[in-house]
Order: sequence, then C-alpha cells, then structure tokens
Amino acid sequence: MKKIIHFIIFLMIIICIILFYARFIGTTGLNTNEIVITNNNIPISYDGIKIVHFSDIHYTRVITNKRVEELINEINRLKPDIVFFTGDLIDTDSTPNEENKQKLINFLKEIKTTYGKYAIIGNHDYDNHLELVKEIYNLSNFKLLENSYDIIYNTNNDKIFIGGLNTVSFDLADIDKTMQYFNDHDNISYKIILVHEPDYTDTILEKYPDINLILSGHSHAGQVRLPFIGGLIKNSNAIKYSEEYYQINNTKLFVSNGIGVSRYNFRLFNRPSINFYRLYNN
Repeated sequence: MKKIIHFIIFLMIIICIILFYARFIGTTGLNTNEIVITNNNIPISYDGIKIVHFSDIHYTRVITNKRVEELINEINRLKPDIVFFTGDLIDTDSTPNEENKQKLINFLKEIKTTYGKYAIIGNHDYDNHLELVKEIYNLSNFKLLENSYDIIYNTNNDKIFIGGLNTVSFDLADIDKTMQYFNDHDNISYKIILVHEPDYTDTILEKYPDINLILSGHSHAGQVRLPFIGGLIKNSNAIKYSEEYYQINNTKLFVSNGIGVSRYNFRLFNRPSINFYRLYNN
C-alpha cells in the first residue's frame, strides 16, 4: 500500500512539474527557424530576398509587452525585406486596454522592411476584435489583405504577387476574389498566398495549382507536443495541415508554430517561434 501511495505522490509531483514548465517556461523564449526556399519562378533580381513570417500572438493572454518587444527586436535583427503576419493578433477572451493598445501599435510600427508589412485576419481577430485589429494594423503601417492582393516591384520592375485571405472559420475566405488580378494578367511568375487556417490549402490548390508558396498559422503546431506523437491540441481547419511544413505537388506550405496560446495557457516541447525565409532562384 505504501508503494502505491509513494507512486501516486511521485506521479502527482511529475505532473505538477510538467504543468509548471508548460505554463511558465514553455510559453516563453523565441526560436527563429531559418528556411531556404528555391524556385525557378523567383525572379533573379529577387535572389536572396528575406521574409519574416510570424503568427498568432494572442496579445495579453500570456504575451506581455516585454515579450512583444523581444519579438520585434528579433524581427528587426534579421533585417527582412518583407514581413507577413498570418492572423490572431488578439485573443477572443482578452481585450487590451487603451494603454496596451497604444504600446502594441508602437511596437508593430517599429518593424522595418524594404518592401512592406502585410497581415491577414484570424478567427480570433474576427470573433470579437475586428475593428480594433484593423485600427492597430492601420496605425502600425501594416497592409491588411482581406481577400485582396498586393504586388511588389523592385528596381528592375520585376514582380512578386502577395494575396491574403480573410478567415476561413467564418466562411469569409474567397480565393477567386484574391486571385482576380490573373483574370487579365499572366505576367507574375512567383505567387505567395497568406491564409490563417492551413486546411483551406486544398481549396486554394484545386483552383490555383500554380501557387508557389502558402503561409499559414492557426495550428500552433498542436501547442502541446509529445515526442513521436506530435501535437495534441487540434484546431478546426488545422487538422490535416497542423505541422510546420508540407510539399504539395509544386507548392510549399509553411504553418507557423505561433507566438502565443489559445484555449489553454500551455506550450510543451513547442517554444514560440518565427520563420525566416531566404528565397533563391535555383
């Protein structure tokens, strides 16, 4: 009987240690995943272009102003040419006060790029904070893409297409509207699509199989991960594509692990991270 009691006590201690780690250590820090992307469709004049992709801050849930400042410092250290944020700036259950709102705007405004900063709407953004999120993006000089696109040009007038979808979770994504530029043009060879929920990828590629790169978030890579098993917490619209990378025919899909948390304030074996891409014509 004593052995059973000792075992139960030991097990409870282990569980408490794991929960403490997942809440107060696993949710902190920041990993930068450096990724090389090669594709013949990348204009040679953009060879080596640098892109930072981050997602799912869920501001003020567990992400403090200090954490946001550290994030922005790391992004600027990388000296990106383009920055993409793929949704869920603010958590459904957390509304920043006016002071925090202004701090977030000031932090995001500090991100420096060559060609621009782009963002899309996530399901948490749309659920409770849509107008607030739009205001923050506008005041921090992010271009918000809502089933819309932008085209970047360099000094050689070469182009890269950037399309951004609205949230899939509220049935607002419209890939046809996003790609309407190509109804009358075919002069852009490299195409990037931003979508918050990665499982919409199949719909995108059914209609537009020539998309080169899709960047997403939402899954948090399962948020709580176990060795040999992977992510344990699955979000709707991130069931099929919940891991970090997929090659789907000629399209690369990268799913950001995210910065913050949703639903549960834990991350285990899954530190917050950003992706840092270098694109090359091969």
